[in-house]
Amino acid sequence: MRIRESRDKSQRSPWERRLALTRHRAGRLDPAVQGLLWTLVAGICFVLLNTLSRYLTTQIDPMQSQFLRYFCGLLVMLPLVWRSGLAAYRPQHIGGQFVRGLVHTAALGLWFVALPHISLADMTAIGFTTPIFIMLGAWLFLREPMRWERWLAALVGFGGVLVVVGPGLTASGGHYNLVMLASAPVFAASFLITKALTRYEKAGVIVLWQSITVTLLSLPLALLHWQAPTAAQWAGYLACGLLGSGAHYCLTRSYGVVDISATQSLKFLDLVWATLLGWLVFSDVPTATSLIGGLIISGATLWIARRESRRASA
Repeated sequence: MRIRESRDKSQRSPWERRLALTRHRAGRLDPAVQGLLWTLVAGICFVLLNTLSRYLTTQIDPMQSQFLRYFCGLLVMLPLVWRSGLAAYRPQHIGGQFVRGLVHTAALGLWFVALPHISLADMTAIGFTTPIFIMLGAWLFLREPMRWERWLAALVGFGGVLVVVGPGLTASGGHYNLVMLASAPVFAASFLITKALTRYEKAGVIVLWQSITVTLLSLPLALLHWQAPTAAQWAGYLACGLLGSGAHYCLTRSYGVVDISATQSLKFLDLVWATLLGWLVFSDVPTATSLIGGLIISGATLWIARRESRRASA
């Protein structure tokens, strides 16, 4: 048996050996650190996804953009399904997958409507209200402990969000900020359902069935204002599908190794990436309030990450 394993290892390419070594080292990390790292990678993927989605949604109807983003997410996962077989992606509770898909579709509908009218930094900052709802929901429904450090980090981070978005709520087009804000508790409900599903479903199964359910449920609204995408737009939506599937996979993995509440404060760091990309891609010059709020949020993020790491190693 050992001889066979050594032969298999010797037949691996250098890239496969490096990947296996990385997985081995990552698997030895403390679960709290693993969860935070998964959340960090998911956040970067989400910000890249949001940047590309905002660009595409200025060209194509929001409901069609929502459908194409998840349809392409399904397409990029098909090779994995083909390689592993359909049986590997058969859910144990298909009803839970469709409930999660329905809730996530509703949240996405609000999000995509507001997306073309809000800067990336403000959109990301408003989305940071979602962790507040997630922490409350995890405490109420999943019976996860809410230690004072998590409450404090969430409240300080939320205060930084208010510093960022406060001026925008009183400006013209502020109602789109409210539409984006309305999506936050609905997204929180979707993520809480995801956390519950991780108790008996694999991350890949959850991500695949999210793509299937959101694609099916988004199609009727997409057909109302359908326009034929160009080749460049198809390429963009395929990239969105790849980024979105990767982000949700990382997020689901984080939910599987650590309490959902422990990861939420790290998501505030997304504002830094969103502000930078908004400036580079859309020439959205960050305001003083965006920079001050970002510093507050980053400070809360680094503090809670350090506290969680120390508590886990104690």
